[in-house]
Amino acid sequence: MSAPVIRPARPDDAAALAVLGRQTFIDTFVTGFGIPYPVADLTAFLDASFNAEAITTKLAEPGAAWWVAERDGELLAFANAGPNTLPHPDGRASHAELRRLYVGKPAQGLGLGTQLLKVALEWMEAYTDGPLWIGVWSGNEKAQKLYAAYGFEKAGEYQYPVGAWMDDEFILRRG
Repeated sequence: MSAPVIRPARPDDAAALAVLGRQTFIDTFVTGFGIPYPVADLTAFLDASFNAEAITTKLAEPGAAWWVAERDGELLAFANAGPNTLPHPDGRASHAELRRLYVGKPAQGLGLGTQLLKVALEWMEAYTDGPLWIGVWSGNEKAQKLYAAYGFEKAGEYQYPVGAWMDDEFILRRG
């Protein structure tokens, strides 16, 4: 087995990204944190967010970037950054947002999340005219500690829709 490699995502990664994103969301938020999403809401969210067509569209979004961690042809983790979309009064689309940082359960503990975060932050710094932004689930203390170690501080709160269910999220800012 070779060492994982981080590279830019390609259009032909869309199907694998959809599978990885869907499973990682379930493993993290449903199984791991035990959020009691109603089945209809969870299904609607997963079907809309993690399908090959939606990912293909997101991969082609102007001003956005995607990276994957891959080992022997298998995607283990990914990160996505792009123009800020977080609802904060100081936030602008010209600022950069880390939108997703997902590490599949089998790859956790390999340091891929930190490696992808560093790659994404370097890109974000190069493509912003203001602060960097991250939205993180309010109960994900491990992620909040990781982001704090890279200079992010809580700047606000908002609700993130998972179907009709609303997750309480923190808005983090650096700069």
